Amino acid sequence: MWRIWTLFDPRRALVALAAFLFTLAIVIHFILLSTDRFNWLAGPSAKAGASVSQMAPAPK
Repeated sequence: MWRIWTLFDPRRALVALAAFLFTLAIVIHFILLSTDRFNWLAGPSAKAGASVSQMAPAPK
């Protein structure tokens, strides 16, 4: 396994890996923000929230 680092520069490989993972995380978060269910900034739309009913208190 150590011979692979003789082919690749470890600093360049780790920087490239970190940049790729950061870009992948940003893309995944933007995809989630574009959906109605997982948009944590704007919240659910009014259409989806209107169908949710409030729970009534339990009788005593």
